[in-house]
Amino acid sequence: MTTHVADCSATNCSFNDHTNCNAAAITVGGDENHAHCATFIEVGVHGGLPKVLADVGACQRSECVHNDHLMCKAPEVHVGPGRDNADCLTYAHA
Repeated sequence: MTTHVADCSATNCSFNDHTNCNAAAITVGGDENHAHCATFIEVGVHGGLPKVLADVGACQRSECVHNDHLMCKAPEVHVGPGRDNADCLTYAHA
């Protein structure tokens, strides 16, 4: 079972459709103490699949309290501006 991307306030992302992420899945990357959406793309062209609401496919932040074998176990994930254009706002360092 995967974790659903509840909303995304990175409106300049090509996968953003009225705060919904319509990528098939996102990858959370970054470095320790900072997690960002590695799926973020800003090209000025709308991408993704119609009527798809993304899940977290993989999480590279193994120090996050929600990470279990590189899978996100949070009830839901929120993505939005932080240090980068699209950060995982649900990230919590263990």
